[in-house]
Amino acid sequence: MNPQTPDKPRIGITIGDLNGIGTEVVIKALADNRLLNFLTPVIYGSTRALSYYRKLMNIEDFNYSQVKTKGQFFPKTVNVVNCWEDVIEITPGQPSRQAGKAALLCLKKAVEEMKEGLIDAIVTAPIDKNTIHGEEFPYRGHTEFFTSEFNAGESLMLLTGANLRVGLVTGHVAVKDIASNITRDRVELKIRLLELSLKNDFNISKPKIAVLALNPHAGDEGLLGNEENEIIKPVISELKAKGKLIMGPFAADGFFASGQHTKYDGILAMYHDQGLVPFKTIDFSSGVNFTAGLPIVRTSPDHGTAYSIAGKNQADESSMRQAIYLACDIVKNRLEAKKAA
Repeated sequence: MNPQTPDKPRIGITIGDLNGIGTEVVIKALADNRLLNFLTPVIYGSTRALSYYRKLMNIEDFNYSQVKTKGQFFPKTVNVVNCWEDVIEITPGQPSRQAGKAALLCLKKAVEEMKEGLIDAIVTAPIDKNTIHGEEFPYRGHTEFFTSEFNAGESLMLLTGANLRVGLVTGHVAVKDIASNITRDRVELKIRLLELSLKNDFNISKPKIAVLALNPHAGDEGLLGNEENEIIKPVISELKAKGKLIMGPFAADGFFASGQHTKYDGILAMYHDQGLVPFKTIDFSSGVNFTAGLPIVRTSPDHGTAYSIAGKNQADESSMRQAIYLACDIVKNRLEAKKAA
């Protein structure tokens, strides 16, 4: 963090897919000048794109300054780093390879400046995985990209809301491949990543974690599957024997329906939709996707490109705003955790 502004993290924000709602929600979130009291925003994108969407939405209160010298950001101002020079056609709601290329340029520039210590966290607006995918981006999403770029080995997709945090054992994996990816080592690793993140990133000294079952009714003692008895339960028992507050495995439907999720600091789901469907049902508008387990801080709103409403000034910026605030909080919590260590 910049020693001259220790209380104001420099938050890098990539604008994502030009034809989705990314630029719109970034502008709307940063149009609230109160954010500038807590952070220095640095948008990785294009002043042309920002100007286009500002005019399209008729937002007059959003102002920014172009960064002319690398790393020299203006305080109390929205800073913009231009990531390409070519004119790229913006067609809201219409996917294009050009937009995918632009999204990748934003990500690469933000990563470069993060590695150089010029920013303290990265917030990513949604990308289109189809248009960005290729030789330079052979990943299934942001999570895998950042895990690779920062040599983390493993990470944890962690959806966070006002009172709910849900991590995933498997993320962007086809349903037919889920069971084969549920192993003792993987479940234990994800529990440990979740516990460590709750301590260092969310300042919870003794986290209480719930682990969901893979099969319906938690396997019904083997009638509906053996993963609970052979994999998940043994891992939980071993960690509990070491003094960890790990409970489960819980049948996912009854767990959320009965309100048990409110009793835990973190919940570990076995696969993507098992965790994200209840999360987005409960806390969609303010939900944030955080990549735990990385040496850097990366957050994102919990929605996609939303092509169907792109360019119509209908997108809700609440999740983007919360992603920016959470990035600030985690930067500060990590600093406190380091001081306390």
